[in-house]
Amino acid sequence: MRSATQKKQSNLVRSLKKYKWLLLMTLPGVIYLFINNYIPMYGVILAFKNLNYAKGLWGSDWVGFDNFKFLFNSPDAYLITRNTFLYNITFIILNLIMAVGVALLINEIKDKVISRFYQSTFLLPHIISMVVVAYLVYSFLNVESGMVNRLLMKWLHIDAISWYSEADYWPYILVIVNAWKNVGYLSIIYFASIIGIDKEYYEAATIDGASKWKQMTRITIPLIAPVITTMTLLAVSGILRSDFGLFYQVPMNTGALIPTTNTIDTFVYRAMIQSGDIGMSSAAGIYQSVVCFVLILVANAAVRKINKRDALF
Repeated sequence: MRSATQKKQSNLVRSLKKYKWLLLMTLPGVIYLFINNYIPMYGVILAFKNLNYAKGLWGSDWVGFDNFKFLFNSPDAYLITRNTFLYNITFIILNLIMAVGVALLINEIKDKVISRFYQSTFLLPHIISMVVVAYLVYSFLNVESGMVNRLLMKWLHIDAISWYSEADYWPYILVIVNAWKNVGYLSIIYFASIIGIDKEYYEAATIDGASKWKQMTRITIPLIAPVITTMTLLAVSGILRSDFGLFYQVPMNTGALIPTTNTIDTFVYRAMIQSGDIGMSSAAGIYQSVVCFVLILVANAAVRKINKRDALF
């Protein structure tokens, strides 16, 4: 009789033969992932070295954890960590609610042409460069000629606001801009999972007299819950990373707004511009990666306890 190992090897060979063309189709993506994500990983040693361009990467002196001290000893360490974490938590929650809502509404549109038009319209902001978004925001918030001050504030009989000098308004502005840019993309993903639901569920619910609201809450949302969980876990995996364009370009790098727009990424960039210390920047990247890795493990473990099928691994 064949051993268990031989049986596993035989099954593996059989599976490879069966799915060889599908595996071949994944090859370009695997090659790209290896070149773009795995080969550069040797660069993490920069976080533990004092880079000397004359000596090169391997010849530079080891400094241990000195590069990490810059980040943690900075008086802004708590501020930038808090901003990064709280902004991302807000983005995850609000974008999830809005994206699912938009996907449910699109699903109710029966005309295919109109449905596709709305899908394209909602997706468009996601593919616009953040530089363009920054100038669009500026066209709304400019003190003298901005649409908000020139039309809305004037109509409400409120004095014009110098938006780029008032930091208190920017947590709300950044949340709105982020939602405008990303909700459409997420809604398309959720909509794609919704249209994959068997129509017999809705037909049976209609026969039983269920309203549209009950069909959404009792059928649609529970059946797309695995997709929602996956997208949320992926968002949690980057909870200590921020959209550099959103926090640096949209506020126009205005000094008065730094207390509310400064995150780990923008802080590291500004420090890089001033000192040119690549080791410090690499240390900050490792810190973000490690914390995000731990958080995704914790979040995935929590999901596994609730429903193993919805966990990523």
